[in-house]
Amino acid sequence: MENNFEGLKVMVIDDSKTIRRTAETLLQKAGCEVVTAIDGFDALAKIVDNNPDIIFVDIMMPRLDGYQTCALIKK
Repeated sequence: MENNFEGLKVMVIDDSKTIRRTAETLLQKAGCEVVTAIDGFDALAKIVDNNPDIIFVDIMMPRLDGYQTCALIKK
């Protein structure tokens, strides 16, 4: 069964450029619109403007880790 994710807005938050780019490429091939962020602070600034449907967050990041980022997004 083939899934169609056309129009789904996804945010990928990761401090690794390789992981961000790989995720972006794969998600775009699946039809998603992808927004990337290098850390939690970058993500918080982009969430308001982009209003993603789903967010993938790396747990271990400098400055603001994934748990702290999720807590701030939830608020």
